[in-house]
Amino acid sequence: MPATIKQIAAAAGVSRGTVDRVLHNRSGVKPEIAAHVRQIANDLGYEPNRAGKILAARKQPLKIGCFLPGIGNAFYEDVVTGFRQAEAEYADFGVTVELSRVEGYDVQTHIRAIQGLVDAGCQALCVSTVDTHEIRSFLNRLIESGIPVITVNTDLTGTKRLCYVGSDYLRGGSVAAGLLSMMNPSRLNLLIVTGSLKIKGHNERIRGFSRTLREKKVPYRLVDVFESLDNDEYVYQPTMQALCAHPDINCIYIVAAGGAGVCRAVTELGRQDRIYVLSYDEIETTRQLVRDGVINFTIGQEPVEQGRCSIQLMFDYYMSGKQVVPQDHITGTVIKIKENID
Repeated sequence: MPATIKQIAAAAGVSRGTVDRVLHNRSGVKPEIAAHVRQIANDLGYEPNRAGKILAARKQPLKIGCFLPGIGNAFYEDVVTGFRQAEAEYADFGVTVELSRVEGYDVQTHIRAIQGLVDAGCQALCVSTVDTHEIRSFLNRLIESGIPVITVNTDLTGTKRLCYVGSDYLRGGSVAAGLLSMMNPSRLNLLIVTGSLKIKGHNERIRGFSRTLREKKVPYRLVDVFESLDNDEYVYQPTMQALCAHPDINCIYIVAAGGAGVCRAVTELGRQDRIYVLSYDEIETTRQLVRDGVINFTIGQEPVEQGRCSIQLMFDYYMSGKQVVPQDHITGTVIKIKENID
């Protein structure tokens, strides 16, 4: 049951009148006390009358721009589903979502697309983008101009974003290495196929994976690392070349998308029974490769929840009068093998 004004007042150590003034954005309360009361209200799950909130929100409709590097990557379809679910949930409050998607990880392409959302009148942004100096500087300038930003699916280093919504990539990498160590492998000759070396989350998965292999004292030799650019067609050829040049490769760690292209090379060479293949996410092509035994396991990260929650947190931030800054929301690390993939 939602908290009452009386309960908030007791928890905050103030009068009910003070709580009422704060929650209805009236003057006469010191800023630090107002912030404290709003935080208590948020922690206790207080929700003002829905009809009143709708009327208040409609006075200034909120248009949220959502940017994804998702063209050609089926994973992001689920993130978009989450965006749209939240848009429908908050439609009565005047919330709309403007979606922009590009192919690949070119910095200037990302900047132009995000700027396009701002030019289209978006007052807030939920973005998944590359972790480079140019992007960080660009977003910080937008934030300083009054446009709040939530990072979705992958975070950015050293920005003034409100919060991050997505998986714990270090943990995801550690879990993958931990599961691999339970298979009692002998010395591993390891091929790592990442999505992009510009994506913070992908790099954290590699770091968590390598660190845990060392902690578990699993002997391994890193044969090569290259980018898939989240493209099955693109990644097939470098995978085939690596497997032919290094027939001793016995483990492939697929950090992002491109798993179907990698596994196509593995199966065409008839080496699916001699190579551990580890992957992420639960798009249908990956699920089928797990069913077929080509991929040993895949690790999901709740993409629908990532999209839905990012819109929800931005909406809540605006409904608080930009007073209650949302906390990071870390989605689950979901292990899937052949026996539970369906």
